[in-house]
Amino acid sequence: MFGPLELVLGLLLVLGLFSRPAAFVAAGFCAVDYWVIHGTQNLFPMLNGGELIALYCFVFLFLTAAGPRPWSVDAAIRRKA
Repeated sequence: MFGPLELVLGLLLVLGLFSRPAAFVAAGFCAVDYWVIHGTQNLFPMLNGGELIALYCFVFLFLTAAGPRPWSVDAAIRRKA
């Protein structure tokens, strides 16, 4: 159901185009996935098998805060403007 949207978000993050909004939405998807699938079993990631999705959520939140790097498409657009 969310596969095509996750594919588009992943491509945007790899290219560095709209990276902050894409990373924020991806972190939201990871948080929802954790609470819907893993959080119902146990609260702690090590006990419910959700350590990888929790890690991805925090990585995407870091990418949201850090923003695009100098080699991204966002940076190239900003340099031309």
